[in-house]
Amino acid sequence: MRENRGMFVIRERFFSIGDDFDVLDEHGTKVFHIDGKVFSVRNKVVIEDASGHEVATLHRHLVALRPTYEIRIGGEKAAEVRKKLLTPFREKFTIDVPGSDDLEMKGDLLDHEYVIERDGVEVAAVSKRWLTIRDTYAVQVSADVDPLLIIGSVLALDLAMDRDKKDDED
Repeated sequence: MRENRGMFVIRERFFSIGDDFDVLDEHGTKVFHIDGKVFSVRNKVVIEDASGHEVATLHRHLVALRPTYEIRIGGEKAAEVRKKLLTPFREKFTIDVPGSDDLEMKGDLLDHEYVIERDGVEVAAVSKRWLTIRDTYAVQVSADVDPLLIIGSVLALDLAMDRDKKDDED
């Protein structure tokens, strides 16, 4: 990975709990606040900066053939995160950004051990192994990618995987 922009720590399974939580940097400083309660009411997640200002939202498309989540940063559509169809043995998600710079999430998505690539080049990595804190995982973002886009995409993936798990249980 190129120059490191930062490491972020995210708590696992927060949507099933449905409460708010903070995204921390590698020093334990709050970087973003996630309003998890909003999702259960409006299929929307609000991401705030450390001072409480809304900086991004994540919204699930209710009418879609496959799990699709829209990320808006500063009120502008930044990406759609959707599950790729027909990927045998491994699940893959596409982060469809305006223009031709789409990203792809691949690896062990369920266990939070995967990379995010643009044109085959790693721009972010997600791992539980980097941390000793239970029920958390780390997201490392390279310098040329907006961390909000990556964090929003990772949260969208968590939502989609949690939803798949619930559908399988029903």
